Amino acid sequence: MPTTLTAPEQGTAPMDPQRKVWTRTECDLLDQAGVIDQQRLELVEGELINKMGKKRPQVNALGLMMGWLNKVFGDRFILQEAPIDVFPEDNPTNEPEPEAVVLKRPFPEFLKANPKPQDLNLVIEVADTSLYFDLTKKAELYARAEIIEYWVLDVSERRRMFVHREPRDGKYQSVKEYTAQERVSPLAASDAQFFVGSAFAGE
Repeated sequence: MPTTLTAPEQGTAPMDPQRKVWTRTECDLLDQAGVIDQQRLELVEGELINKMGKKRPQVNALGLMMGWLNKVFGDRFILQEAPIDVFPEDNPTNEPEPEAVVLKRPFPEFLKANPKPQDLNLVIEVADTSLYFDLTKKAELYARAEIIEYWVLDVSERRRMFVHREPRDGKYQSVKEYTAQERVSPLAASDAQFFVGSAFAGE
């Protein structure tokens, strides 16, 4: 006799499909098998996020921003799309790879281990379709780690920058939006000004 599927009773919350929560140890095994490198994945809150397929505005904006960062901080203090550590309790299921980070010490000092939150002056994400994720999940993750400054460059039609500062109690107490006509100075280089619109100069 065929099984009859009945609808859930009214008021019953639908169940989400079961998801696999990945750990960094498991991802290391995938990395050894060549899966992570081939797929360009990052681990956030136990989920593997696909970083492949950046659109041209993201690529252009990141390239222009990297030029400014290198000029201000020097290329030995900049890492692009490299894994970092976060809050110790978050580390087992998180290994984010921001678009760029500014280090407090030259990157050759981190050949055997990821930079830790206290090693970071600035973390940057360049967002298009990932904007909500970067402003929520990533912001919460970086705030819990007490990363002192976090920028999100929005390359959608809005063309703006979100600057997060003052991490406390798992949240950034200061989040300011800058338009493409405005400038912002990083905390670690208060004399330098980044003109937000310059990230779109190549278009």
